[in-house]
Amino acid sequence: MPKVPFWAQIIVGLVLGALLGWIARSQDVSWLKETLGQVGDIFVQLLKLAVAPLVFFAILVSITNLRKVNNAARLASRTLLWFMITSLIAVAIGLAIGLITNPGAGTGLTPQDGKMPKREGSWIDFLTGIVPTDVITPFTELNVLQIVFMAAVAGIAALKLGDRAKPILALSESVLELLQKALWWVIRLAPIGTVGLIGFAIADYGWELIGKYATFTADVYVGCAIVLFGVYPLLLATVAKVSPVQFFKGAWPAIQLAFVSRSSVGTMPLTQKVTERLGVPKEYASFAVPFGATTKMDGCAAIYPALAAIFIAQIFDVQLGIQDYLLIAFVSVVGSAATAGLTGATVMLTLTLSTLDLPLAGVGLLMAIDPIIDMMRTATNVAGQALIPVIVAAREKILDHTAYENASSSPIDDPTETRTEDEKVLVAA
Repeated sequence: MPKVPFWAQIIVGLVLGALLGWIARSQDVSWLKETLGQVGDIFVQLLKLAVAPLVFFAILVSITNLRKVNNAARLASRTLLWFMITSLIAVAIGLAIGLITNPGAGTGLTPQDGKMPKREGSWIDFLTGIVPTDVITPFTELNVLQIVFMAAVAGIAALKLGDRAKPILALSESVLELLQKALWWVIRLAPIGTVGLIGFAIADYGWELIGKYATFTADVYVGCAIVLFGVYPLLLATVAKVSPVQFFKGAWPAIQLAFVSRSSVGTMPLTQKVTERLGVPKEYASFAVPFGATTKMDGCAAIYPALAAIFIAQIFDVQLGIQDYLLIAFVSVVGSAATAGLTGATVMLTLTLSTLDLPLAGVGLLMAIDPIIDMMRTATNVAGQALIPVIVAAREKILDHTAYENASSSPIDDPTETRTEDEKVLVAA
């Protein structure tokens, strides 16, 4: 039997999920709704299972890999700088769209419709929560920021130890490859997970509820699309001086998977592979992509909180001033590390609302449509995580332009595979 392409499997999953969700809601088939919910939950749980150790070892190994790169400190600082620049552009676009469209007007929603979020973010939590009280809790509670902190400390310590740290580095690299292999098996289940996630969202919320959020949902999609297909190509053409079309051809497998899985960290192994396929040196990509997967969130941490803050302020009849918009931009640029790489936009939103002194109950208003908008947010996140290494590598003249020009949109069957140089040429061609 012919092998069905992964992208086609994803589309089939989307269509089938929407159909089953509609049947479950219109015919009131409770067992179907429950089954769809369980299928989606299991898929997300499998992704979460790998997140904590994957982040730790990916960050540790990525920092130690910088020893193989010339001007490592310069590359790291340039990467962080471009993270901040693109986040600032994204949040500005989000604010502009929100001010033009007034997404909270005419929805029929009231403050009584909101509810307090289960998780909250604040600057005190952000600052004091960087350093864990023990080494176990961050992994059991999936505190990504603390895991990144411990991994960074371990990576820097390994660099200082030099040759004496080689055994632990070899072990870390092996564990990372093992985790990536196991995660790829989970990723192959994405079409099934898509059926459950999309089906349950439609069965539980229904199209009529989504209709109340039509303007807001459209704003998020339009804002992300402007960044994804407007800002990013412009930066590629003017700053990196490379073809935007080639970038999307090479990065498409990761962007597609991010849209379905709603997980930047879950997509990270594939994001790194497509970044390398675009000509970014492996040693630099292995630092920039894991770092970006935990901190670079143009969709979740810039466009979304900007629009959501305007939406919630209008529902609660709170007037925002110029200083509030500047605060939103500041939080988006500086506080994005508070978001987890797996559906962590809620934490970023509560951090933004608490900074603006807006009611946190407004978060509850947006949870109903979170699965729908999170797909586009995550796709934008992952595209940005692949974009910045390409821009920095091009400006630092370490980008392999031949590999970039030969990058194709063909899926990477297994991003954990190790290929010979001849095989890589064949794949690129």
